[in-house]
Amino acid sequence: MALVVFVGSLLGVMALGTPIAFALLISGIALMMHLGIFDSQIVSQNLISGADNFPLMAIPFFILAGELMNRGGISDKIINFALALVGHIRGGLGYVAIIGAVLFAGLSGSAVADTAALGAILIPMMVNAGYDRNRSTGLIAAGGIIAPVIPPSIPLILFGVTGGVSITKLFMAGIVPGLMIGIGLAVTWWYISRKETTQLYPRRSFKEILIAIKDAFWALLLPVIIIGGLRGGVFTPTEAAVVAAAYALFVGFVIYRKLKIKDLHAIFAISAKTSSIVMFLAAAAMVSAWLITVANIPEVLSDWLSPFMDHPLLLMIMINIIVLIVGTAMDLTPTVLILTPVLLPIVIEAGIDPVYFGIIFILNNCIGLLTPPVGTVLNVACGVGKIGMEDIMKGIWPFLLVEVVVLILLILFPQLVLVPLGWLT
Repeated sequence: MALVVFVGSLLGVMALGTPIAFALLISGIALMMHLGIFDSQIVSQNLISGADNFPLMAIPFFILAGELMNRGGISDKIINFALALVGHIRGGLGYVAIIGAVLFAGLSGSAVADTAALGAILIPMMVNAGYDRNRSTGLIAAGGIIAPVIPPSIPLILFGVTGGVSITKLFMAGIVPGLMIGIGLAVTWWYISRKETTQLYPRRSFKEILIAIKDAFWALLLPVIIIGGLRGGVFTPTEAAVVAAAYALFVGFVIYRKLKIKDLHAIFAISAKTSSIVMFLAAAAMVSAWLITVANIPEVLSDWLSPFMDHPLLLMIMINIIVLIVGTAMDLTPTVLILTPVLLPIVIEAGIDPVYFGIIFILNNCIGLLTPPVGTVLNVACGVGKIGMEDIMKGIWPFLLVEVVVLILLILFPQLVLVPLGWLT
């Protein structure tokens, strides 16, 4: 009954158009009343403890770093670097989009930010070169979801904090799955574009390629610093976020000189606004997470899934079907905050590695960002590409299909995550 009260009140309040953070609070209070333990002090204490969390400090700093990179000229350098490498081959701008998505993913950790930044630059270029607008926009959107998988990933930080899982291990475990998505998109794009007659960019000379690499060097160095620092134990994920923000500030001001003092107010304001939304969501979710534990909801779900507990593969399939359905109706962040405390105890009880589950769980939720009606990345891509939802669905389906295939491969073969994780940690 507690599960019915919680889910029913949450969905009911959301149906009225209430913001998800307030919906979490209201559903938590409804569950407290049902359990007969309502106390406003408990709500307040959990709200404060939800935000007062050192690992969560990584989020505002990574958001700030992303804004500094976009304003500091790093985006343009990465696009020019990719153009120098593959702009001259058939379908070259599509490969530029995929390479850009992988490189941007190692800088920002946000699917929405990467999709908006890449789309604003590349979609007009692709359309002018003769590429289909729907397909080009679909490719940009599909590439955008690499960001929450490859470190530094904001959703992986949220999962790690909510579930008590090592964020460093989650970061290391996300590298290979993120690259697999990029390779899958590249193969799909090759198959689709192999017969197209679009404008090709002139082949760059070796000297020009070296110049493009030199220009992009400082931008490409940041993922190396973050991953190398985490791998070597030089700093924690939170400290890595501070390093990323300071590095982006230095590169924008001193190296590329695109940042101006007058830009900082707008950058800090946008970063603070975005961070406050995520942090308030995390704080509200802590109230729900505490009550979910008190109401023994994980045990109820465990009883429902008990026929699959001795078969980890079947359990993973069932959980992923549930997450995929939820992901079509709810955004990534609230889904992670709500379902992590519910599903993680079940997964651990079944003997499934929580780090491995975290990667699968986040990737599944990322796919939800590309499905209507809620799909945040899908809506952002529609806005940037200036097309409707029906049009982008025509262009995105091959890329969405290959990302589902990658998810299935990772479920069937956990070694694809666990073996590289062992090497990297």
